[in-house]
This record gives sequence, C-alpha cells and structure tokens, in this order.
Amino acid sequence: MRQPPLSTVVRTLAAALPTAEPASPVRLQGWVHRRRELARVTFLVVRDRSGLAQVVLPAGAEVPPEETPVEVTGTATANAQAPGGIEITEATVTALGEPADTPAVELWRPTLDTGLPTQLDHAATTWRHPVQRAKWELAAASLFGFRASLDATGFTEVHSPKLVDSATESGANVFEVDYFGRPAYLAQSPQFFKQQLVGIFERVYEVGPVFRAEPHDTVRHLAEYVSLDVELGFVRDHREVIACLRDTVAGMVAGIHERAGDAVERLGITVPEVPAELPLLHFREALEIAGAPADEPDLSPAHERALGEWAMHEHDSDFVVVEGYPTASRAFYSHPDPDEPHWSRSFDLLFRGLELVSGAQRLHRYADYVAALEQRGYPLEAYASYVEAFRRGIPPHGGFAIGLERWVARLVEAANIREATLFPRDLHRLAP
Repeated sequence: MRQPPLSTVVRTLAAALPTAEPASPVRLQGWVHRRRELARVTFLVVRDRSGLAQVVLPAGAEVPPEETPVEVTGTATANAQAPGGIEITEATVTALGEPADTPAVELWRPTLDTGLPTQLDHAATTWRHPVQRAKWELAAASLFGFRASLDATGFTEVHSPKLVDSATESGANVFEVDYFGRPAYLAQSPQFFKQQLVGIFERVYEVGPVFRAEPHDTVRHLAEYVSLDVELGFVRDHREVIACLRDTVAGMVAGIHERAGDAVERLGITVPEVPAELPLLHFREALEIAGAPADEPDLSPAHERALGEWAMHEHDSDFVVVEGYPTASRAFYSHPDPDEPHWSRSFDLLFRGLELVSGAQRLHRYADYVAALEQRGYPLEAYASYVEAFRRGIPPHGGFAIGLERWVARLVEAANIREATLFPRDLHRLAP
C-alpha cells in the first residue's frame, strides 16, 4: 500500500504515538528534550504539550541543541522499551527555529534541582519542565471546574475594570497610576463592581488579576495574583454563601480529576476530598482551639496551622470554615450579626492550615452603608459611586474570593507561593 507523502501527514502528539499503527508514517513537532549518543545509535527525546516521544537516529546524526523546536517525520515502530511501546525510526529532524541556547537548568532531569531565584529568573524556560508545568495544569483544571460548577447553577461570568477611582478597602495598600493627569488605582478586588452586578444578574463570578501594594515579603503573599470572585443575591445569610463556596471548591476538585490526572501523577500529590458539609467554627471557638487570647482581632498563620491540624484530627478534613470574625476587623461592607453586632456574618475557609478564601454576607441597604462609613471615619464622597447603587434595589447578597495561586500552592504543598505562580510580582520582582 502506498504511503501518503510525509508533508501531508497530520501531526501526531507524543501522547497519541502509542496508538499509531506500526510501520505508518508519523509527523511529530515539539522541543528537543534530550539527546543521547550511543556507539551505534543516537536517541532523541522530543517533548510536546502532551508528553515525550523517542526518536531513533543513526550514530553521529546531527541533532539541534536541547530546547530547539523541531519537526520529526518518520515511521512508527514497535519497541517495548520506548515510551508507550512505540518509537519513531527512519526519521528526519528539521529545526523550526534557530538553535536554542543552553537552558539555565537541565529540563530532562526528573526534578528541577535549582533554587527558586533561578527558577523565577528563567521562568519562560523552567516552566517547560514537565513537573513544573503540571502545577499550572492543576490551576487550569481548577479554573475549568470553578466555571463549570457556577455556570451550572445560574451564574454569569463578568469582567470589571482594573483601573478604579478609589480603594476597595481602607489603607494605603493600592498602586496609584496616572490616569490622564488625575490619580487612579489598580483594583484591589472587583468587590464594588460584583456587588453592583448582583443587582443586574443576581449571580456573578469573575476570574481576573487583583493588585495589593502591601509591603509583605512572605512565602504566602504576592503583589498581583489571580482572584476567583463570586457574588450571589437573594441570600438568607452567610451560611448560604458558605454552601455555595463548598460546592464551588468541590467543582474545582472535580475539574482536577477530569482534566489533570496526569499532572497529579507527575507531581505525586494527594487531591483533597471536599466533605458534604464543611467543618464550621465560630471565631471564638477557633481562638480557643488555637490557644489564642480571646481578644485577638484575627487569626495569625500559627493559629491557622493549629486549626488545620484540628480539622484533620477531628473531622479528617483538609478544610475548615471559621465564621463570625469581629465586625470591626472586617471590611466595612461586611454584614454584622443582627443578634450580636460585635460579630460579623463573615468567614474564612482554611485549606491545609492556610487561609484560602475570605467571604461574607454584605450590607445591602444604603442607610447601613452611610452609617458604616461614618462609624469608621471614611469619607462618603470617596465611595459615592459605589454606595449610590444601594439606593436602587440591591438584594441581600454575599460572596467570596479564592486566591488561585494560593490554592495551587497548597495542593502541591509548595513552601513558597511563587513556586505556583507563572510570573510572580512581589516587592522585589517586576520581571520577567
């Protein structure tokens, strides 16, 4: 049977090579992952987005340097020792670009044996490592599950401005920019907009960057990160918001199982199970369990770790929700508990001993906003365009926000959130 010209053969991905018919022509495209020179043969390993494939060449054959993009045409040949039992023989290798410079790290090694600064300085290359890339494959699968779970329950995806005229929260933790000769700020969150959009769509979510000009130089903070924001209207109280959060996180886990099983295997991680009902503590109980003073306004990282250990020991759960933070320590738009106004209808979700999510039922009456701003000494004028919306029928509502990079960092149990961030921005890093 006459074979088609190789130039017309459809590209085969490395992961699909094992299904190729032996002796059939194949065309592979990817990067030179590794070259091995033996006495009688040269082995070339090609990497594409799906995995690795083995190519057999004559001894001494010229092969482009590692990380050069190439096209390989040849014949699918059975070999039990090749990845998937199929390799490419009678091959022709064509470079698809200039010969690549030697990378800063050897990407063919099983792990990236280099320090974090080197990984970050050369992120455009180091993210090519199959294990490193698997981290963002978890993120992408989580985003798929996030969207799918919310789309299925009547949410609308929205996108809000990232240039705003005032800070979402009090304090100086905003990046000021020159907006045609007047000051503007990079948005700390889409909070104001998603609340207003509840008055249009009832249920909204957004995936987008947020910016925090906080001088934190820690393993858990970034100046820019991806926030997964959710807001839903016509809620009874914050418990309904927590139930939505539970289902959303379960959807993210389902997305990982559906789309990132190979990444999970490469990383050797344990994907959490989301219980049907999340363990729930009042802030007062949380302080007692963590051994903290009763007048603490918030949980410290040490307290969060202690609560994570408690949740695993008592409930065999990677998750625990803490509700009822002091109203004075939460954002001014957080709804106080009607029976005990000292406590708010706000909550945090801790995942493996680290705060992952903050949320709350929000104020929804104009008069309540005016009173809350006055009580905290905030000028009404600075929030006028936001507060004005509540004079025109915003329903009882609440929401939450999940930090994507923090979620992935805890999934892979990274020591530093930057290990799970494609191009991190912090106090010291503005490139690459």
